[in-house]
Amino acid sequence: MKSIKSLLLGSVAMSFCAAAQAQEAAPGSDDQGAIVVTGTYTLDHSIDTATGLGLALRETPQSVSVMTAQRILDQNLITVKDVIQNGVGVAVNEVDDVRNSFYARGFEIRNTQIDGVPAAWTLAGANGETSADVSIYERVEIVRGATGFLSGAGDPSASVNLVRKHADFADFKGYLNAGVGSWDSWRLSADLGGALTPDGRVRARVVGRYERGKSYIDIQDRKKWVLYGVVEADVTDSTLVRVGISHQDTKPSGATWGALPTFYSDGTTTFLPRSQTTAADWTYWNTTNQNIFATVRQAFGERWSLTVNYNRLKNSGDTQLLYLYGNVNKATGTIDSSNPYKSTGESVQESFDGQLKGEVSLFGRDHEVVLGALHSILNRHTDNFVAPYTRNNPAWGAGLNDWANNVPLVGEVGVPFPEPVWGTTPVRNEQERIKQTGYYAAVRLNIADPFKAVVGGRLASWHQTGFAWSGPSDYGNDDVFIPYVGALLDVAPNHRLYASYTRIFQPQNLLDRNLRQLDPLNGNAFEIGVKSSFFGDKFQTSIALFQIKQDNVGQPDIMVTPPGGGLPQQTYVAAEGITSKGVELEATGQLLPGWNVNASYSRFWADYSNGAPANTDQPRKLLKVFTTYSFPVLGRDLTLGGGVNYRGVAYSTGANPVTLAPFRFTQGAYTLVSVMARYNITDQVEIQANVENLLDKTYFSQVGFYSQYRYGAPRNFTVGATYRF
Repeated sequence: MKSIKSLLLGSVAMSFCAAAQAQEAAPGSDDQGAIVVTGTYTLDHSIDTATGLGLALRETPQSVSVMTAQRILDQNLITVKDVIQNGVGVAVNEVDDVRNSFYARGFEIRNTQIDGVPAAWTLAGANGETSADVSIYERVEIVRGATGFLSGAGDPSASVNLVRKHADFADFKGYLNAGVGSWDSWRLSADLGGALTPDGRVRARVVGRYERGKSYIDIQDRKKWVLYGVVEADVTDSTLVRVGISHQDTKPSGATWGALPTFYSDGTTTFLPRSQTTAADWTYWNTTNQNIFATVRQAFGERWSLTVNYNRLKNSGDTQLLYLYGNVNKATGTIDSSNPYKSTGESVQESFDGQLKGEVSLFGRDHEVVLGALHSILNRHTDNFVAPYTRNNPAWGAGLNDWANNVPLVGEVGVPFPEPVWGTTPVRNEQERIKQTGYYAAVRLNIADPFKAVVGGRLASWHQTGFAWSGPSDYGNDDVFIPYVGALLDVAPNHRLYASYTRIFQPQNLLDRNLRQLDPLNGNAFEIGVKSSFFGDKFQTSIALFQIKQDNVGQPDIMVTPPGGGLPQQTYVAAEGITSKGVELEATGQLLPGWNVNASYSRFWADYSNGAPANTDQPRKLLKVFTTYSFPVLGRDLTLGGGVNYRGVAYSTGANPVTLAPFRFTQGAYTLVSVMARYNITDQVEIQANVENLLDKTYFSQVGFYSQYRYGAPRNFTVGATYRF
């Protein structure tokens, strides 16, 4: 394993060295940071995700990585989870078949945006948010570090911005795609757009996808369809109006809730087959994701513009699930306990935001300014349907809650658990309202040709009211000031030093062992680094050092049964003085014509104030490399590519439920290998094949969550054909 790690680290080092050696021969980027058309793994225009100022990546005093459309195509990335899993410095934990949690710099990522507008997701994406299809997005931007300046409540991990495809071209064009893959999966996709009027001032774009397939896990069957449409109109030469809607339906049957049990009843560990399921044939986890949006952008001369957005996000779930828990009898293959569950739920967020952006002249120099405001209200609820033959329990409504013990599991192709007779009267166990308001302003000061500074702040209010399962959910804060300070210094035409600071503030919906809400997270985040460009900005590198000091971080404590009864709940203790520090390196773009590469390495250390390691369930080291090279074969382009994703050791600590001895569930370091090939049969037709987990590595995609574990996907392939016009 050490030799593999050395090889992977060496590949990143060579990427940086190749860029450095090319500096003299390649023209430098413009001193003023002008955007130049770049390679297909780099971005050729500005972003708003970090500061709202519309800055290029090299002008942004924070770590930013972009998963471009070409990367998404080359790696055949289908869902938000797929994209994040390949992002720089980001780790993914799969909770079960629907829910996924994202982490960066040792902390969970809970800030997401769509076209720069903050979007609230349910816990771990329980309504399908993390498994949403990315075919409707042009790219995905990941800003690492605290992002409360634009997002309101700010985590110290990262923010993910999903940038929609726009109807920004007049010529009618698009593509049709069909593909097949492992486990009887197949997919049809289309992306079409162009002008609706002869003068091209009104344009439209439509994206659609339909997908069916099974899984490496027994009895699963998935069905998904996605439809997206947007219309843009240049009402005047200075006024743009955009309206659109996206809708996704995902229907997985045989869906698991939770993962595999860790212990046998004799205290030894299970390590069941990768195909083992804990679901019955009547289980499903249907989700619907809908977004209705509208934008009006008004330019005032050449230097100022006002943008106003409306967004309505609706995420809903409809489930019939089976949860198995406890220990497994090694002799009989049965598991201790069970809990069938049926629910419907809905989360609707409506938001309005506006942003005034422009330039002012002062002391003979131009300075960029942004002023913004956002107001959003989210209402969500969950209803449960209880089977009539269960024991009285106020947390579940009238009826029993004494389900089958010793349920057959090991070796079963689907758990032989009969579907309960569900009650017809819904029991509302969760109803919450989240209101957020924020006002922010920032200025990029052009102090000197080589020196720029970004100064800004946000006044944020965040409130949650209602109830959820165990009791009231009523907390929040008013008028919390979140400062942001950044500076950039050009030390050479190709190299820019930067530094930034921001405050961390994040309300958290975690309970202590007395079932009381934990106080909000708070702390500070610092970052310094250097960003460089080569080959006319076609190849870019970045090195970042960061330090995060955070208090009131919720760490798992004990399981507590609510006073009224019901399932035990995980409780948390607020940890004081967690410090995370580390380094991130990235090299991305074109080293030579036809040769694209993205290579990154990240490492962090997280410790409590007493020196004990914190957040150990997250890998300290991540290394990700993916590259493609295109060259002519028989007069047509052939593209070959591949990559490696290395993930360091992670572990979860607890107690063996049988022996009561301390237990550490460890996932050792592992490397996943992927390969791809694409050939252009004609100018319009191409075929592409991808293989994931080429070496068929057995690994865990999650360990220790509720004393369970989940396997990652074994080797799998996809082959597709695309017609472009």
